[in-house]
Amino acid sequence: MRPTRRTLMLAAPSLLAAPGARAQAWPDRPVRIIVAFTAGGTTDIIARLVGNQLAQLWGQPVVVENRPGAGGNIGTETVVRSAPDGYTLLVGSNGPMAVNHSLYRNLPYDARRDLSAITLLAEVQNLLVVPQASPIRDVAGLVALARSRRNDPLSYGSTGVGTASHLAGALLSRMLEVELTHVPYRGAVAVNDLLSRRLDFMFATAPSVNEQVRSGQLRALAVSGRRRSRSMPELPTMEESGFPGFDASSWFGMAAPARTPPEVVSKIATDAIAVLRRPEIERALVEQGADPVGNTPAEFTAFIASEIDRWSTVVRAAGATAD
Repeated sequence: MRPTRRTLMLAAPSLLAAPGARAQAWPDRPVRIIVAFTAGGTTDIIARLVGNQLAQLWGQPVVVENRPGAGGNIGTETVVRSAPDGYTLLVGSNGPMAVNHSLYRNLPYDARRDLSAITLLAEVQNLLVVPQASPIRDVAGLVALARSRRNDPLSYGSTGVGTASHLAGALLSRMLEVELTHVPYRGAVAVNDLLSRRLDFMFATAPSVNEQVRSGQLRALAVSGRRRSRSMPELPTMEESGFPGFDASSWFGMAAPARTPPEVVSKIATDAIAVLRRPEIERALVEQGADPVGNTPAEFTAFIASEIDRWSTVVRAAGATAD
C-alpha cells in the first residue's frame, strides 16, 4: 500500500529526528554507570571520578551502581541486557571484558558482539604487595620463601577468579614452578585480609592499595606490567626482578549495550576523552596509579578483540578456570 498523507504526517517527527538531533538531545535524564565490582576497588574509583565529571558536563545526574559477582559477569550482563539508549553504561575491566571469555565455558555474553565499545579510560599497574610485618623485603625474598615452603604454600588473594590479580599470581606460580594457594574474594575486600596477614601477598591494582602503601601498612615490591609506574617509578617491574615477559597489568574501559545509536556512543566517547584530558583529572588518576588513555570507539573495539586473544593464551598457560 502507498502511504497516505496522514501516515506521512504521523511519521514526520521520527523522520526529522536525524542522528545529530538525537545526540544533541541526549542525555535528557539521569545516566546509570554499572560497575561489576564492589565499591572501593579500582573500577569503582575510576567510574566515580569520570562519572562525576560527566555529570557536570551533561547537566544530568550520573549514578554509579555496583553489581559485583561472578568475576564481573553479573554487572556486565546487566548492561548487555539493558536498553541500548545510552542511559545504562558499563565501566568494566579486562576481567569481564576480555579474560572471562576463555575462563568461563558458558559466558552469557560476548563483549565483541554484545557491547558497544566507547573508550579505554585508563591502564593500571598491579602492585605486588605484602603486609608491612612480613619478612619479605623484595621479590627475591618472596621467591626464596615460596621455594622453601613447598609443603606449606604461600597464599595470595585476588579480587575474583580470572581477574588480573588472580592471573598475575597464577603466572608467578607457573614461572616459579612452585604451588601457590589462590584465595579469591569478591572485589577489593581481599586487601583487608592481607593487612591482617591472613594472606602472604597479593597483586593489587595501585588505586586500591595506594593509601596503605603510602601509610606503611603494606610494602610494595614490584609492578606487574612491562614498564614502571608513573606514580611509583622507584618500583622495579617483575621483568626487571627476574621474570622475563611477565605482564599482568589491568585496564578499564567504558561500554554500552550493543545497538546503542552510534551518534550517542560517539558523543559519550568525545565527552569522556575530554574529561580524561583535564589536567586535574589526569593528575588525580596518576596519583591513584592509573595512566589515563582515551581512544575512539573503533580503537577500543579492536583493542578488546586483541585482549581476548592475548588473555586466552595466558589463561591456558596458567591452567586457570572458573568452572
